[in-house]
Amino acid sequence: MYDIRLENVTKKFGDFTAVKNVNFTIPKSSVTVLLGPSGCGKTTLMRMISGLESPTEGKIFFGDHEVTNVPTRRRNIGMVFQYPVIYRNTSVRKNLELPLLSEKLSKAELDKRVEEVAEILGLTDVLKKFVEELDNGTRQKIAVGREVARQPRIILFDEPITNIDLTSKLELKRSLKELFGRLQQTIIYVTHDQTEAMTLADQIALMQDGEITQSDSPKEIYENPNSQFAGWFLGNPGMNFLPPNFIKISGSKITSPMFSQTIDLGAKASSADTFGVRAEGINVSNSEIKGGVKARVTRKSIGAGGQYLLDLALDNLLIKARVSHSIGRAVSDSVWTTIESENITFFDKSGKAIN
Repeated sequence: MYDIRLENVTKKFGDFTAVKNVNFTIPKSSVTVLLGPSGCGKTTLMRMISGLESPTEGKIFFGDHEVTNVPTRRRNIGMVFQYPVIYRNTSVRKNLELPLLSEKLSKAELDKRVEEVAEILGLTDVLKKFVEELDNGTRQKIAVGREVARQPRIILFDEPITNIDLTSKLELKRSLKELFGRLQQTIIYVTHDQTEAMTLADQIALMQDGEITQSDSPKEIYENPNSQFAGWFLGNPGMNFLPPNFIKISGSKITSPMFSQTIDLGAKASSADTFGVRAEGINVSNSEIKGGVKARVTRKSIGAGGQYLLDLALDNLLIKARVSHSIGRAVSDSVWTTIESENITFFDKSGKAIN
């Protein structure tokens, strides 16, 4: 398998720069998710990797081989798009077989590849059915299976579960998770959905305004965002941000009515402007906590794993807290909140994290 290396890759459309001087390596045999909002440049970057677009500047390497100007058909890649690319008026089995015919495989090897992919994607029971009989989610599984069965070195996915219904989306996401766990190919997956990214990725490349602003494991970016944008975009809900009036800086030390203890940031303390905290990083109690801040519960809803998500009003500020089932079930209209120092990320006026 190949790793993919991007060196100073830029793409301009007239006066608009869609991708700005990207230097990035996608490890071989891994799943890298290009994540970001619409218009951030993630699909353009993927299209340059595939050869569907040419960089205005920079170079692209597959392993040690430069492919910047190599046509798509010679890059040995597979591609899965938002809408399923399949053959109509044919069976599921035929759809999976057709891309393999040019490889001149033996009948036994052909059947093996088709049946392995069908088993992983849950298509075994529908192999004899025609694609017109199937829902859109199953058709997208067929499109995925067609590319996987070819066993290319690299497979690119461009928002493959965006345009299917919720039930099919959840099922396909589970199938992709299992599939990616078995594959040896290098996978690039483009999405604007942070839940997909957190579920599927070995590495997330978070994009904003044509640049990769942070790249790391989902856990690392979630727990240690390097910007307010990363804290807000990754997470459901995103990180809470509390303004300067919630902190007091004295020399190297930072205090707040919400902090359980004083925090010493050293020389970096003077740069602190805002602090962020994840919903699960806020302690909530029905009884008064010494030094805690009183808040009003404006909304309570049940989240994943039976946890509760609380909307809390602190003066004119609304924040979200995730609490255990036992606390959430018994929560009253008024609660007291504190935050432990290890759950806090400070940001400067430009929105960059202070480390």
